[in-house]
Formats: sequence, C-alpha cells, structure tokens
Amino acid sequence: MATTSNRSPGCAKTEPFKLKRQQTSEANRAHHWWTWRLFGLLFLLAVSTAAQAKPTLIWLLRDLPPLTILEGPKKDQGVIDQLMPLLIAGLPQYEHTLMRVNRARGLQMLHENPFACDPALLWNKDRAQWVVYSIPAIRVVSNGLVVRQQDRSLLEPYLVGGEVDLSALLAATDRKVGVVAERSYGEFIDNILHQAHSGALTPHYGNDALSNLLSMQRLGRLQVVLGYWPEIRYQAKQAKIAEDELAFYPIQGTGKYLSGYVACSDTTQGRQAISEINQLLRTLPHAHLNQLYAAWLDPERQADYLEQARVFFEQQATH
Repeated sequence: MATTSNRSPGCAKTEPFKLKRQQTSEANRAHHWWTWRLFGLLFLLAVSTAAQAKPTLIWLLRDLPPLTILEGPKKDQGVIDQLMPLLIAGLPQYEHTLMRVNRARGLQMLHENPFACDPALLWNKDRAQWVVYSIPAIRVVSNGLVVRQQDRSLLEPYLVGGEVDLSALLAATDRKVGVVAERSYGEFIDNILHQAHSGALTPHYGNDALSNLLSMQRLGRLQVVLGYWPEIRYQAKQAKIAEDELAFYPIQGTGKYLSGYVACSDTTQGRQAISEINQLLRTLPHAHLNQLYAAWLDPERQADYLEQARVFFEQQATH
C-alpha cells in the first residue's frame, strides 16, 4: 500500500504535464498547417495574377496624313488610324498603349524600348539592323518633288519622260531640296539623298516639318520640296495653300508605289509580336484598306492604284 501510495503523487504530477505538452504540440501542428496552407494560397494567387498580366505593347503614332491624322477636322480618319482597331482586336494577348511621337522620338523608342511598334514604316536597310519588319501592310504612292506652278521651269532641265532625275538635280549647287529630317523616303531615294553633297538639302526637324517646308516654299525661301503627294495636298490645305498653286513630279527610278510595314523593336517580344502581326495581316480586308487610301488620291490615279494594290496583295497571298 505504501508503494502504491508513493506512486500516486508522482502520477498526479506527471499526467497533466504530458497532456498539456500533447495539446501544445497539436496546436503547433495546426498552426504550421494553416501557415503553410495560407502560404500556398498566396503563392497560387501570385502565380495566377502573374499569368493574367499581359505585356504592354506601345504603338508609336506620328502625324502622317493620310495614314495617321492626329489633329484637325479629319483626326483619326487616316488609313492606319482605321487599321489600328483591327490590329488591337486581333492581338488580345497584349495590353495596348497608343503614344504620339515625332519622327526622332519614334525612332529612339524603337531603338531603345524592348516592346514598341510603329504601324507605318518604310523598309530601310539601316533600320533593319535594329527593328524587325512585318510583311507589307499597305501600299502607298511613291515620293516625288513639288514646286510652285511659277517655278516649274526650274525642274525642266532634269526631266526625263516627265520624271525628275533626282541625282542630277541635287548635283546642281544652286538647287536645294527641302526634306523632313530623319524620314525614310524609300530605299531608292534614300540612297540618292545619302550621296548628295551637304548643301543640296534643307532638312527640317519637328512635328510640323512638312508644313513648315511648304510655308518656306510659299514665301520663296525654298523652291523644291520632297514628299508624298497625298500628304503634301493635305498639309497644303491645312496651311491655306491652294492645290492648283503646286505642281508635283514623280522621281525617275522609284516606281509608282511603295509598301508600308508594321515595325517593332528587334527584341524577343518584338519578334514574337511581328510573327503574330503577320498572321493577322494575312487575314485583313486589304480591299477595304486600299479603298480608304485611294480616296486620298487624285481621281485619275485612283483606278490604277486600286488595280495595282489588288494584284500586289493577291500575289503576296500566294507566297
């Protein structure tokens, strides 16, 4: 009995301690289980959120009538303006940001930004080193030279079959040609401009470069301006210059039409976007876009443009 009596106090002391330790251990396990479960839920939420986040594609838009029109009564009625909603709708995997830029800023963004695209760029050998081009998106009339009607005789010595020999004109030291600085006029003309002596060109920078060149021409400070006739007509009208005050001449060797492209930064994202844009461009209604562009041309040029553009895109579809 004494032995039993001696063990009883010991049991009374040890059993509650073991019970308390067991309860604490179970509480800790439950706490850890909820902690890890909460951590797992937060991790899954973070992964889900990251998966849902879309890359942001920056579209660089320049004022380039009749392709993009950023101001004035025909704002957002340009051909590329009306192409943009189709591009955006066809690329739902991206967030889209439209950014208005001038020529220099647009090129800088393409050169430096990992995911920027210009919807209306001519192919250029130098730029092809750091941008990636789509298949042709649109056909446009080639560049030419515009003079005031009263100055038409200035170009007569350089005319060959009604077209201007631009190389010969630029070699004449008394003739300066106004150009938009850093603009590509197509590979053929770009090569001629690069070979011209420094005094042959009057480059103009800024957002309203072409409009300012036309104003200089109207004031007699400049005689010849290089550009697209539809754009010149539009800018002249905005500057209250009557169309019949001007005469436009094509340039020998250029061909009548050029292709415009979508161009993106030459990065992994940019190349992926161009691959997807190419698939989209193959399904777009080119006939409708051609009609939109033709509406900006002289009536006598419209039928030829529509036929040539139709044939071009039909041939492209078979390649």
